[in-house]
Amino acid sequence: MAETPSVSESKFRPAREEVRDAGRAVPSPQTQSVSYKLAFQDKDFLLRPDLRPVRFQLELLKPELLLDEARISSTFVFYGSARIPEPEAAQAQLDAALTDQERLVATRLAEKAKYYDEARKLARIAAKFPENAEGCRNFVVCSGGGPSIMEAANRGAADVGAASIGLNIVLPHEQNPNSYVTPELSFQFHYFALRKMHFTLRARALAVFPGGFGTFDEFFELLTLVQTGKMKPIPILLFGKDFWTRVVNFEALAEEGVISPRDLDLFNWVETAEEAWAVVEEFYADSGAPGC
Repeated sequence: MAETPSVSESKFRPAREEVRDAGRAVPSPQTQSVSYKLAFQDKDFLLRPDLRPVRFQLELLKPELLLDEARISSTFVFYGSARIPEPEAAQAQLDAALTDQERLVATRLAEKAKYYDEARKLARIAAKFPENAEGCRNFVVCSGGGPSIMEAANRGAADVGAASIGLNIVLPHEQNPNSYVTPELSFQFHYFALRKMHFTLRARALAVFPGGFGTFDEFFELLTLVQTGKMKPIPILLFGKDFWTRVVNFEALAEEGVISPRDLDLFNWVETAEEAWAVVEEFYADSGAPGC
């Protein structure tokens, strides 16, 4: 019985078939020339500086399509240090310290080890949020994919059998995805800008833990997006008031007039996973989580 043609079916040959047939070309000086390669199979061509706009587009599009296919409607994003140890490892760092400076640093990192546990607890709570009526997943845990606070977030989701996202970045030093990231949702980026865009595109809540330059970069860009109206407000949960008020004088920024006093309301101070989730629940009390 003949198959009935579909109106929506593409009438062009799939690119995979074209690649297959191109590989059957009879060897000759012409077919073996670099110029003869299909453009999208020519790695050297794609890596030319002139092709940067195309690489931007690809890096935006690949995660977007795969997250859509995974029916991930919204995410709960976790920012934080790659250096804070989990509580069980904090003492080992202290024991390994050889100088007064190393002991001071190890002591301060150990004091922040509690946030590994809080990130893990919060991720467990977010990861148990049910699918909506359309079968889409909301508040899917999303981290930078690395160690420490990022690992704690992905680990919390894994604790309850839920999928989680890791957005890694290529760095001069090795940075592998932590073992708790769902393999099918583990992404690698070349461009920081595109990575940060994917952090915020689906974010419906965001937890910020103590961290360094990377955390500051991500956190303050988010504040700027909301402050300027480029992004609608979402719950921004700032863990570790003692740390943050020691390294950033938010009140002084308002007193100096470089931000508005109401900008201090863009984020919420929290210390525990339970406090953080209560803020999220209150924020979405009337509207609920977004749909597909």
